Amino acid sequence: MTVTIYHNPACGTSRNTLALIEASGETPEIIEYLKNPPSRSRLVGLLKAMNMPARALLREKGTPYAELGLADAKWSEDELIDQMLAHPILINRPIVETPRGTRLCRPSELVLDLLDHPVGRFTKEDGEVVTYPAR
Repeated sequence: MTVTIYHNPACGTSRNTLALIEASGETPEIIEYLKNPPSRSRLVGLLKAMNMPARALLREKGTPYAELGLADAKWSEDELIDQMLAHPILINRPIVETPRGTRLCRPSELVLDLLDHPVGRFTKEDGEVVTYPAR
């Protein structure tokens, strides 16, 4: 199975998602999107695959969201995408792509539905235990 994760190693949710993927026996392609941001066409493709408008992918915490006034409804879809491309930290994470689909994995256990052989039990960094029913 081909698995790609758009990852930020400084983010606990992203680290937990990566660990869930690896615990499920997959070796994902890891794209540290802050170092290697997606192209416009790639970002648009991810949004389309997730059936998600750009506004729903915007991250507020720890970003220039408020400073840029992105809460204002005046921003068009294209303008929000432009802002995410100019400031990749605005792209919420982690985004995971597999043959089963593409998803923003917040919380991290949302990745389990995208994997062929998801792990049945996993303990997150904060000690929370995630269980997943066998298919």
